[in-house]
Amino acid sequence: QVQLVESGGGLVQAGGSLRLSCAASGSIFSINVMGWYRQAPGNQRELVAYIVTGGSTNYADFVKGRFTISRDNAKNTVYLQMNNLKPEDTAVYYCAARSRGTSRWDYWGQGTQVTVSS
Repeated sequence: QVQLVESGGGLVQAGGSLRLSCAASGSIFSINVMGWYRQAPGNQRELVAYIVTGGSTNYADFVKGRFTISRDNAKNTVYLQMNNLKPEDTAVYYCAARSRGTSRWDYWGQGTQVTVSS
């Protein structure tokens, strides 16, 4: 089992920045990919970005150039640096992890609220 705990959400004005953190614990050796999803009220959960063990990254078009995902392997932590935030970025952000050899996101954090005011 893997446990994921997010932190760093909050209220920020449009144009501002926030950094989310996701600390992983447990059977982390089984994890190959970690990522961030978000879900706004009335919307489906959508993938924001992910990072593979080797360091390669992938971003949704709506955050390219504004968000950066990174990981600190020594701390078993993944970060999402969010710059130039927009009101439409308001959502609950979830950390997720994918085990080796699978395309399923097996583990989820509890979510952290990000609210961007105009």
